[in-house]
Amino acid sequence: MKNCIIYPGTFDPITLGHVDLVERALRLFDQVIIAIAENLQKQSLFSINERIELASKIFADNKKVKIESFGGLLTGYIKQKETHTILRGLRVISDFEYEFQMASANRVLYPDLETIFLMPSDKYTYISSSIVREIVTAGGDASKFVPPIVTDALKKLF
Repeated sequence: MKNCIIYPGTFDPITLGHVDLVERALRLFDQVIIAIAENLQKQSLFSINERIELASKIFADNKKVKIESFGGLLTGYIKQKETHTILRGLRVISDFEYEFQMASANRVLYPDLETIFLMPSDKYTYISSSIVREIVTAGGDASKFVPPIVTDALKKLF
């Protein structure tokens, strides 16, 4: 798929920072596929189906954004989609080391793969799904970090 970028992640939950990166990527690519990973190593707040539903509702009005899920290796999914570009966000310096390692390993597994790194708007650099999970599990209000539909879903959980 030419001029399409895949944005992989667990998106548990999807944050305003994720939304910002999708919007930025759409300035560069005709289509963004949000590829929601089923991560068996993490304890998820939301099931894979709930994460797909939330992301689908958030981007319901944007025909250039497609929501899918995948299991197994990201490189296998990318090959299946017949594309060569993934999007990763860099918020802070500490993100770079991990993302650099992942991009390098992915390139060994799939030499045609390119990883594009984008930074979110300054107002979203401190937001992560992990921070949102920590806030809500401690009884806090994460509504300033996630879209309203996610706020509602979090309130139902807690």
